[in-house]
Amino acid sequence: VQLQASGGGLVQAGGSLRLSCAVSGGTFRRYSMAWFRQAPGKEREFVGVTRSGDTTYYSASVKGRFSISRDTAENTVYLQMNSLKPEDTAVYYCNAIYQSSSYWGKGTQVTVSS
Repeated sequence: VQLQASGGGLVQAGGSLRLSCAVSGGTFRRYSMAWFRQAPGKEREFVGVTRSGDTTYYSASVKGRFSISRDTAENTVYLQMNSLKPEDTAVYYCNAIYQSSSYWGKGTQVTVSS
């Protein structure tokens, strides 16, 4: 299973970005798809997850601003990020989870300027 995240970049505070994570291999619809992020000098933290039944959960720090969706036809999960803040600056990673298996992609950098 391979995951490829894209869509990161530099944006001003208050702006929006949409990250994508394309999944190849395995059975996409079975996976819970999560997003994590890691800021410089900090531990990787949970951002949100969409489960195979399309239930979504978000961390308190992004709830109401970020949303996760998935396109089963394209084997892709998205992270729509609105009202971005400088503290959202981090490398964002996608993660595919199914039973005891967990797969990570390389991250994509998001930088929010004040």
